Amino acid sequence: MSRWNLLVAVALAVSLAVGVSPTAVGETFWLPDIGNVAVPRAACGPGSLPETGLQGDVPTEDRNNGRSTQGYRCNMTRVGAFQDRGGGILSVTYEHCSYTSTFFPGNLLNSPAPGVSVLDVSDPANPVRTASLNEPAMLGGTWESLKVNKARKLLAATATPATTGTAYFSIYDISDCAHPRLLNRGPGTDLTMPLWFFSHEGGFSPDGNTYWASSTFPGALTAIDISDTANPRIIWQGLQALTEHGFGISPDGNRMYLSVQAGMNILDISAIQRRDPYPVVPQVATYLWADGFFNQHTVPVTYDGKPYIFTTDEAGSGGIKLFDISDDAHATVVEKIKLEINLPDNIDSNIRSSAGGSLFSYDAHYCAADRPVDPTALACSWLASGIRVFDVRDMHNIREIAYYNPPAQTGRNLELTNSVHAVASIVGVPLFDFVPLARSIIEGKVDPAQAVGPRTGMIFGGDISSDWCLSPPEWHGDQLWTTCADNGFMVLQLDNSVYSPPANQDSYIGS
Repeated sequence: MSRWNLLVAVALAVSLAVGVSPTAVGETFWLPDIGNVAVPRAACGPGSLPETGLQGDVPTEDRNNGRSTQGYRCNMTRVGAFQDRGGGILSVTYEHCSYTSTFFPGNLLNSPAPGVSVLDVSDPANPVRTASLNEPAMLGGTWESLKVNKARKLLAATATPATTGTAYFSIYDISDCAHPRLLNRGPGTDLTMPLWFFSHEGGFSPDGNTYWASSTFPGALTAIDISDTANPRIIWQGLQALTEHGFGISPDGNRMYLSVQAGMNILDISAIQRRDPYPVVPQVATYLWADGFFNQHTVPVTYDGKPYIFTTDEAGSGGIKLFDISDDAHATVVEKIKLEINLPDNIDSNIRSSAGGSLFSYDAHYCAADRPVDPTALACSWLASGIRVFDVRDMHNIREIAYYNPPAQTGRNLELTNSVHAVASIVGVPLFDFVPLARSIIEGKVDPAQAVGPRTGMIFGGDISSDWCLSPPEWHGDQLWTTCADNGFMVLQLDNSVYSPPANQDSYIGS
């Protein structure tokens, strides 16, 4: 046997021994198109306090003169809130309850209840904390792993103290949503019984029998069998990309649409769904693009029985892409959703106003469809631009109908210890939009001098003069329940002039 064959044989044997299977690789597609059209602005009705600049922008002048501390709203108002020390990175909801994630180590500081906050929102105007989940996974920072499975009434999360975590994973019965009950007191929760995986993000298969953990580094994907919730066990691991993010899973549990650095991998996970004894996870196709990066997650939906996905980019002003995945080995982009502040012609204004606000500027993060079949509306968190709501009944005529950008918590960095934004504002430079800025300069679309403004010198010590909205805004009738990093949990009311809940509303984020 040659040295190379010997190395391959040893690597394969080690992989199989630890549950990592080889993966077939499908075709890779490069999508170079840069979206240069914004969705139509919302027509703001009575009681609104509209944006003063470009769609999605928090202008420099509003940040410096205090206007941004009033926030901006259009056809949407805040009914109730629970700020505490900030909203972590995301929240999830079930029935009349919401669960606020933790950001380590800030969640441990200055709080009698440092774990995941359980909120009873029976009275939306007055959310009340009924419990604090303080198992290792909850105290260790849940990042983007805190998720709910409605089919089995489960809440779960992994410990992610930095951008990647490992070892601890807890599952709760939320039949009584205000008082979750821990189900796995042994593996994943007991400090002496770790589960060896990497995680940054996570989510459930639709049937709730598998919890998937994905990691930013080294790009490991892990399937955890939770059919016996008292004894979770790892049944498969694989390296799918240099770095991974969130994902959505098809309703039958056989396809995963996995977000990667600047694109998406489509994986055939049917062998995991069937519980094959030696599962293989083929890579159906990979889609990479120039328009945005740090792809965040995917939301599988159908229109007229045909499958599509919405997918968001966390950086690079990529906005949201809508893919037709009827043939997932040859998927196509059919529409893009961008705000005016994301357009290549406006990237200089983007950089100018977001200076002093930390690493990210104005980018989409998580979206929730109001139902997975023929969705009528899509609600999305948008860093620095607040919560944005779009009419998506006609996929070729998507328009914005409402937004709520909460009041900036300017200068309260040290109080908001569970806010990733307040902590990250140690750095004031919006580094992640310098790539689209450079591209627009090269293409002659902007004057670099216009990106310089009164806040450009705020390299350190950002003033959080806008909030970071990161969490999926979940649908509860004509309300959205969500968190933003600085403002914490909020109940937002949509005007009935712009949205009527469909009879079969079923808030859906894809995992």
